[in-house]
Amino acid sequence: MDPPRQPKNAHLNREPKRSQNPSAAPPQKDAYARLLSQHNSSKFHLFVEQFAKNPPLQREGCGPGPMLEAQSDRLHIPPRKRDQVLNDVSASCDFSPSFMKNKDESSASAPQEGEKRQSTSVQRHGQRRDTATSQDGDIESGEELGSLIPNHSKRHQRKNKESCKETEATAGHLKSPKKVNASVQEQVKMKMKKKVSPKHPKEENHREEMLQSAVESQMSKPKSSPAPIFNSHADAAKNKAGRGSKKQVFEPYMTLEEVSHGLKRGELIQGQLRINPKKYHEAFIPSPDDTWDIFLDGIVARNRGLNGDIVVVQILPQEQWKVVKSDTDCEGASESDTQAELRAQKKSQRPDVMAEKRRGDLSELISKCQKTSLSDPGERLEGCSTSQSSEGILQKTAKVVYIVERKHSRAVTGFLKFLQDKPFAMFSPVDHRVPRVNVPLRDCPADFCSRPGDFLSTLFICRITDWPADSNYAEGRLEKSLGQAGEIEPETEGILTEYDIDCSDFQDDVLDCLPRNLPWTIPPEEMNKRRDLRKECIFTIDPATARDLDDALSCKPLADGNFEVGVHIADVSYFVEEDNALDGVARQRATSVYLVQKMVPMLPRLLCEELCSLNPLTDRLTFSVMWKITPEGKILSEWFGRSVIRSCVKLSYDHAQSMIDQPQRLFSAEELPPVDPEHPIDEIHRAVLDLHSIAKNLRAQRFSGGALRLDQIKLSFSLDKETMMPQGCYIYQYKDSNKLVEEFMLLANIATAHHIYRKFPKLAMLRCHPPPKAKLVEKLQELCSQLGIHVDLSSAGALHKSLNTVLGDDEYTSARREVLTHMCSRPMQMALYFCSGAVKEEQFFKHYALNVPLYTHFTSPIRRYADIIVHRLLASSLNCGPHLGLSTEEIRKQASHCNDKKTASKRAHELSTDLFFGVFVKECGPLESVAMVMGVLDQSFDVLVHQYGVQKRIYCKSVDGLLSFQHRKVGMRSEITLVWAPEDLEDPPVEQVISIFSLVDVQLKADAAPLKYKAVLKRPEDVPS
Repeated sequence: MDPPRQPKNAHLNREPKRSQNPSAAPPQKDAYARLLSQHNSSKFHLFVEQFAKNPPLQREGCGPGPMLEAQSDRLHIPPRKRDQVLNDVSASCDFSPSFMKNKDESSASAPQEGEKRQSTSVQRHGQRRDTATSQDGDIESGEELGSLIPNHSKRHQRKNKESCKETEATAGHLKSPKKVNASVQEQVKMKMKKKVSPKHPKEENHREEMLQSAVESQMSKPKSSPAPIFNSHADAAKNKAGRGSKKQVFEPYMTLEEVSHGLKRGELIQGQLRINPKKYHEAFIPSPDDTWDIFLDGIVARNRGLNGDIVVVQILPQEQWKVVKSDTDCEGASESDTQAELRAQKKSQRPDVMAEKRRGDLSELISKCQKTSLSDPGERLEGCSTSQSSEGILQKTAKVVYIVERKHSRAVTGFLKFLQDKPFAMFSPVDHRVPRVNVPLRDCPADFCSRPGDFLSTLFICRITDWPADSNYAEGRLEKSLGQAGEIEPETEGILTEYDIDCSDFQDDVLDCLPRNLPWTIPPEEMNKRRDLRKECIFTIDPATARDLDDALSCKPLADGNFEVGVHIADVSYFVEEDNALDGVARQRATSVYLVQKMVPMLPRLLCEELCSLNPLTDRLTFSVMWKITPEGKILSEWFGRSVIRSCVKLSYDHAQSMIDQPQRLFSAEELPPVDPEHPIDEIHRAVLDLHSIAKNLRAQRFSGGALRLDQIKLSFSLDKETMMPQGCYIYQYKDSNKLVEEFMLLANIATAHHIYRKFPKLAMLRCHPPPKAKLVEKLQELCSQLGIHVDLSSAGALHKSLNTVLGDDEYTSARREVLTHMCSRPMQMALYFCSGAVKEEQFFKHYALNVPLYTHFTSPIRRYADIIVHRLLASSLNCGPHLGLSTEEIRKQASHCNDKKTASKRAHELSTDLFFGVFVKECGPLESVAMVMGVLDQSFDVLVHQYGVQKRIYCKSVDGLLSFQHRKVGMRSEITLVWAPEDLEDPPVEQVISIFSLVDVQLKADAAPLKYKAVLKRPEDVPS
């Protein structure tokens, strides 16, 4: 059917007609991508040139479009007349978006319905973990999204035809541009000082009008146009297919054969999906060329992949790449132009399930387009791909086409919401990166349907079982009710479940692998196979509360002035035989997990705390590395072997530190734990001092040789022994006694790595640390230079020397160093286990931070499965144990599994620490402290509260007492000027400049959500002018 009227630029309608052939349909894109993809077309250039010649408000047959709303505010058009004009324009203008034509009438009803639902939903539970957003959305199910978009197109067209004349008449009475600009300038003068009017208001208004109409023209598509790939669930709902068929929200996955060929040809890229926890619509995978991470924009681009999954992606055309202004944008650490996070905080909505207002979508599109290069009204509109020199850099974007491995556990904690007349309930995960889940009512508590309000604050565990391609929502089963949100134990169990940490009791078949006759003694035949070191002065140094003691030290002076130093590690592999039930459980758990109030062991406690633990005054089986070493730390000889030891005392780090700090003091037996009478306290004290002296020399050699250490603040708690609730918190002090133990553990790990690689070049389980990402290093170097800080990032050693350069000489020197350390940590990559036979080039074996060619983990087999594999390799190489029954591929897979479990363990520990600190703030807060700014974004900034070692983000829009704020960026240096309302109305406003290393006063106080806390910026008492 022909359109009611032919536009002047009729040739613009030819191109969409070609897209009516389904077989020739181009790749699906969102509205913004479609706009950018046509910027380079000659037809669009011709249209823009023609468009620029005539003011858009005077164009025949086309009203002012959505820009009329802004103009009418300036021209004082009555709201009722303005609404009528807007309705007329949307139908009479050929350049209006097609989806606006049949949805104008629903734009008023949708917010009302949303408000109604929101008013009946009481928010009682906590925020989603790892994000600054909170609250549930107000759309219960995917089926209901369609109800927000009634189809009244025919009635709407008739109404528009009747009002078309009134539209033209209204447009004809608009003021001239000069009068409009004068009015604008008068209004601008009355606003806050930061809102500066443009230098050329006439030109700016003309550009804005031209851009608005250009956007509308590119968004208008015939009904036969192919559906785009939606960038949000809301977009999916807008374009939902009719005629009884569900619209595909997600693209179908490629076949395994297609993926294999694509990877070989370099057309596809495989990597681990990383979703921004603070803005879950942003995701990334590492770039294989070590440049900026590849960006995945929106939930649909992730194609049902969850955080941590190994996915295959296809790079999108260059016109769809992302223009970023800073390096932090490339990693998802800064705020996006849409400010989704702040909107979510204020509106309590989730973009992935909300049908957003159509005008908001258009405004967002216009906002993005305004960042493209637009020189003069008569010149061509340049695409983002050509504006990287002035606007920033281009970051590749991609979409997921295949999921190789679902590493995410698919188990999440969250809350249930009852849906009227539905056979399922809505499960809202605490983690925003996970979709909402429809769970069958049969899984819900028996009285959930009759009293759903009783469960508003109950925390549940749900496991996702499916995520259909035609649904915004996943499907799953409810596994367990954890208890009330905000209580430590339910929250802790939720953390462990989400990160797939097995905290169940060990089964009988596992325990049957261990000796049952206790107390256990070493069999005589085993004793004969080992070196007997029971008479040597050997002792442990561990945290005071440690129960799994897996390493011990010895140091014996020799007649020639040198020392015999030994590192003795619990021989776990003697008890954990390969491929038995115990080995299977240990292999799956891969690591012990340390939380604030408890430890989840990799091995049964009988093994961890009794049979293998190097408890004092008890014979224990060990693997020993012993060196003949000079006082300066030069190694003269080395010995590996299985041994038997008898620890003479269990020292804590504090005990050892007292001995180091008081070398001349004679310690009494009452000041130390029980000591073997065969070894006088003075002998133990002398051994600790000798080890400390050698360790200092070894440490100096390491760092002079190019090693790096990035110390991170560690928060510790003192707990009530009965309730396990926090009574206090403190920053853990890393002392010389810690450094002593660390130095010899490193020495043993390095020596073992060389030994097993030399014996088994294809099977060695090693640990590498890749160098930092080059592009991020360049950006960091540039930022530091502009901040006036000399940081040499050319190597690990050079960086270490730079970080130890004095940053001032006052009480905040350590805070500055911590902030700088955090900045330098951003480009760093994670250390990884790998199998030597699976990596072709030895240059990738290197450990960057330690600056050594080979490294492994040998010293903690009680809590790390990788160490058990290393012990088995070591035993086989020494002919004192069976040959390892694993292939290169099997060790490679186990190394990957150990990497995943180590990451999960680390994250669980961090969340546990955050949980307990939230309890501490709630019970003891508010807490006043000085904080140092460690990062500045466009509408927020991050601070380090040095007293407690916590990092928090402060949003300018949420700061009470602010009149305004202005973000300014010069080069890489970013700062925000806060304008505070004066305490006395007669005084002028107070300005405060926020930049990196600025000191601010903050108050840590409990948030409305259970066990959450926030940092509140306090008004500066004395701000320098």
